[in-house]
Amino acid sequence: MDDRLKELMQELGNAINESLSESDRIASAIGDIKRSGYDVFLVLEATIGFNKRDGDGDADGDEEISEPNERTTFESAGTVKWTSQDAKFLKALRISMEEDR
Repeated sequence: MDDRLKELMQELGNAINESLSESDRIASAIGDIKRSGYDVFLVLEATIGFNKRDGDGDADGDEEISEPNERTTFESAGTVKWTSQDAKFLKALRISMEEDR
């Protein structure tokens, strides 16, 4: 991985961390939990994928994004049981939970 990509990935990580730490909704929810007598540990995992585009694309974003050369398929190792608290937390982060049908 080249140094520029590492730098861009670090910047993305910093932006995500900063947006979470500055969120009034998250701070309020954590405050409510603490006032209820609980310690709060928030650990989030983000999976970010990227593929190098073929050719010399313009940096202004007008170029067409090519499809990845290889497709990776992931299979579930089991089922996940979501609680109403899980759904509320994800909704607060503006993450939707859509079921595969």
